[in-house]
Amino acid sequence: MVETITATYKHDNDDWTITVSGRGKELTGKAPGIIAARDRADQLVEKLAPNERPTVVHLLNGNALEFTSAYMAARLTLPEIEPLEIPPSGGAKAAKDASSSSDSASTSDAADASDAAAKAPASATAAKATAEKAPEQPAKPALPPSKQLPKEVEDRKPEEASRPGVTAGASATPPVARA
Repeated sequence: MVETITATYKHDNDDWTITVSGRGKELTGKAPGIIAARDRADQLVEKLAPNERPTVVHLLNGNALEFTSAYMAARLTLPEIEPLEIPPSGGAKAAKDASSSSDSASTSDAADASDAAAKAPASATAAKATAEKAPEQPAKPALPPSKQLPKEVEDRKPEEASRPGVTAGASATPPVARA
């Protein structure tokens, strides 16, 4: 007859106490969470029954279902993580430019900014704004000719019927026989 091993879990503040009993022995251990406690219980079972895979009943408050429910809730619950920050488009250079321009804008006086804008030529201001908006991006490498698609694709005319064995560009009428 197979004797089962019982693993009993007790919640002590932040830690869990595990008591594994069976085969006339009892071992106790502690772990920081229920998942770690389950792993610790497996280690204690290995000490009780080396080189075997015995049946182990895990109990929380004397109930196997309560242990399973608490353990699965801990396994399936996602940890709290901070939301990701999405950088501004244009990469690191645009982020650096945006942070430096916001720093200088917050420290300068609004009247000074309006005076400077009035004195500067309109074309220089427009060129500067264009340069700030469009960061330089590396050119994409050209595809080899075997991977390039044709520049233009002509659509089939509606009156052309599709026939098996006839290519799309071929005429739908058979050629006239020559004498």
